[in-house]
Amino acid sequence: MFITGYAVMAGAAERLVLGYDSFGNICGRKNTPVKGAPLSGQDMTNKKYVFFLNSCSLEMQSLKISSVSLCVSSCPQEQLNSLEDLQSFARNNGSCLCVYNLNVSSYTLNPKAAELCPTLPVPPSKSFPLFNRCVPQHPECYSKYASVLISMVNEMDVFHRILSGILAGRDTVIGLSVLALAFCFIVVLTFRFIRTLLVHTLIALVVFGLLFVSGVLWWLYYDYRNDPSTELETQKENVKFLLGYAIFSTIITIVLLSLILVLRKKLQFTVQLFQIVGKMISRIPFLLFQPLWTFLILIVYWIFWVAVLLSLGTAGTAQTTSEGQVEYRALSGICYMAWYHFVGLIWTSEFILACQQMTIAGAVVTCYFNRNKNSPPRHPVLSSISIIFCYHLGTVVKGSFLIAILRIPRIVLLHLFNILKQKESACAKCLLKCCSCWLWCQEGCLSYFNQHVYTTTAINGTSFCTSAKDAVHILAKSSAEFASISCCGDFIIFLGKVFVVCFTVFGGLMAFNYHRELQAWVVPLLLVGFFAYLMSHSFLSVFEVTLDAMFLCFAIDMETNDGSAEKPYFVDQELLV
Repeated sequence: MFITGYAVMAGAAERLVLGYDSFGNICGRKNTPVKGAPLSGQDMTNKKYVFFLNSCSLEMQSLKISSVSLCVSSCPQEQLNSLEDLQSFARNNGSCLCVYNLNVSSYTLNPKAAELCPTLPVPPSKSFPLFNRCVPQHPECYSKYASVLISMVNEMDVFHRILSGILAGRDTVIGLSVLALAFCFIVVLTFRFIRTLLVHTLIALVVFGLLFVSGVLWWLYYDYRNDPSTELETQKENVKFLLGYAIFSTIITIVLLSLILVLRKKLQFTVQLFQIVGKMISRIPFLLFQPLWTFLILIVYWIFWVAVLLSLGTAGTAQTTSEGQVEYRALSGICYMAWYHFVGLIWTSEFILACQQMTIAGAVVTCYFNRNKNSPPRHPVLSSISIIFCYHLGTVVKGSFLIAILRIPRIVLLHLFNILKQKESACAKCLLKCCSCWLWCQEGCLSYFNQHVYTTTAINGTSFCTSAKDAVHILAKSSAEFASISCCGDFIIFLGKVFVVCFTVFGGLMAFNYHRELQAWVVPLLLVGFFAYLMSHSFLSVFEVTLDAMFLCFAIDMETNDGSAEKPYFVDQELLV
């Protein structure tokens, strides 16, 4: 909470993209006064563009451009040769190109007008789409201006360039998140009313999506790599990220296609298994609404997380100069706070998803171990939620924390791998890559095992460690054939998640590819893919957790009962039809 409050007070995320003038005003919004700066605190709602008074001879020192900048409502489309032209432009367009304290009527009368107005002649300019700057169109001025802007962006650290890309593409990110939500609803309906034809259709779409996305990524990498205009660090980073995405997507495609070929013979059993799961969900229809609440909570948290991240990235102190201008000094240690904030994203997101998994597991356990099938328990979902928050919140915290501590080292190893790329240490890179893949496999296995731990906790009411021991004992004794069918069902659910991510990422590739200027759009695309996977995981976990919970309940039922009159099975015969 300290980081959150500090970032909100010290940061101004709009400065990253909207731009600000030399007097502490952020263009495009209403500002608050800065002490010691008499021209600060102005309403710049209608003045969205940054205009430099000396745009043809800019110089940069320590990420600062040595020219007074102003917020203006429009950029001059034609060359202005005199103070009279500046005055006429201000009166006709409502855009004042001189310092704010100089009245328009005084442009030609004030003896200091030459110092307070732009250097003449003022070249025609157009607004730049990303940083909202007035870019001069005169060839010599444009060349000088572009070189300074490129140097400024290249000297920014990776963290700030990523934040710039997120802010610039925020509307696209929101639109893609809505698209991912729509795909989630489609897949949920598919699994709820699943039939053999739908399974084959889903698999065909997943295969098509994987092949198509991999092909598009390789094409974009080739296109960017051979683009002669690639000068900015953000563009070079796009090329590196695209190569990594293309390789990763290709590997995932090959692995999934191989698994589909191996498991294709068990599709019919999988369809029957999902029909059984559908019968259980029909008894607890409110389970289908559970992901909606989880999704809304995740959305609120993600918006809050991104807002704090942007504030952290732009946190700084405003300092006034002797001329009444304002300079923002970046604060040290912000990057370390950002890493801490990133750990919070992983752990909190996993905690929210774990609460949903345990809620579903508790509701399924309550209905499964109900002797009177004609009188199902009332409000099993609400009952499960209350039990979690009263008795088993520590179990959920431990499970989500274990996943987080496995995921964080993997991210660190990938970061070290990227550093060693430049040093050409083949052995070290190979070792780090193998360790990262091993941690990824362990993370997936732990996530799957945690689901069984939550179910065991719901059945026995025991702690996390005791439930983990019991889950291992039960799984070791379970039928290998039934377990393989259950794993096949989990694989089909995973393909549903891949479907959502693939088509969301494809939409992102098409959308972001039209906005290449100065934008590290591959990182926002990765963020979109991550959010799409979490959304699909949130929605499809209803079927996944129900399937795994029923499997564990069935295993315990078979172990503790023999079907006799004294020890009848809890399993509903209708579910085995």
